[in-house]
Amino acid sequence: MTSAVSVQRPVANGSSFGTFGELLQGRLQPGNRDFLVTLPIARWSTARFQWQPDQELRVEPPGKRKSLELADRMLRQYGCPGGGTLTLSGDLPEGKGLASSSADLVATARAVAGVLGVGMPAATIERLIRPIEPTDGVMYNGTTAFYHREVRLCARLGPIPPMTIVGVDEGGEIDTVAFNRKEKSFTRKETSEYRRLLHSLSEAVRHGDVRTIGRVATRSSEMNQRLQHKRLLPDLLDTCRKAGALGVVVAHSGTKLGILISAADPDHDERLARVVDECHDIAGEITVDHTLNFAPRGERSTQSAPTPPVGSSHAIR
Repeated sequence: MTSAVSVQRPVANGSSFGTFGELLQGRLQPGNRDFLVTLPIARWSTARFQWQPDQELRVEPPGKRKSLELADRMLRQYGCPGGGTLTLSGDLPEGKGLASSSADLVATARAVAGVLGVGMPAATIERLIRPIEPTDGVMYNGTTAFYHREVRLCARLGPIPPMTIVGVDEGGEIDTVAFNRKEKSFTRKETSEYRRLLHSLSEAVRHGDVRTIGRVATRSSEMNQRLQHKRLLPDLLDTCRKAGALGVVVAHSGTKLGILISAADPDHDERLARVVDECHDIAGEITVDHTLNFAPRGERSTQSAPTPPVGSSHAIR
């Protein structure tokens, strides 16, 4: 336990963005290290923690047990008596591959830290979450390569170029924790390709090369088929090709797939309309999301993420 702290204020809020699946996910050698690369989007989880000295700790909705565990762990670690109410909300659906659980945990850490008046840099959030579950790198601003099973940063790649993502959902939910417990085998050829793809993606993010970003995301989607088959992937690849879009991105351990369109494309609106129309025929209801564009900075003491914008993503029926 760290030195006991006193409550600085009774109520505080925290937030975290989500990620539309992963631009790239696989395994690196040496070390047999599973990794992913985040695709930050303007969707959010928000947490509100109200401390009460004479109340047990509880969470709303009641099913957010991992966030409850994290809040309890933090109160005990910092020697804070009592409990209170942790309330989570947001627009990240569960079990779809948008990092809803990771975002809940990061938002919780920031909200509880705000009540306690303690610094909460990304590395500290990693340490707190590590015993709870595998996690995306949404505690860091910008795009990151992240060892999700280890809950450790691999590299900060930088701000993602502005892109629109037309998303479809195959339905159902996938338990990310259970998925990550499965033993996965990768050949030497595959791990070598993942390393090359990560290098290409890192350079592409640095230089704002959206075509290479789309190409890497598409290749990662294809390589993931033997691990978590996406029945709609062939249709989306065909739609992407015909529309001249950047590429296809998937939630490797979720149910969402999306087509990437550059926001700087002079034909953006026409291309978007065509992709939306074709995706309607493929999957019915679709979503339109936008990448979250900010340069990575040093994390502030309690909440590094910007204030959630309003109306940044929407569903189309």
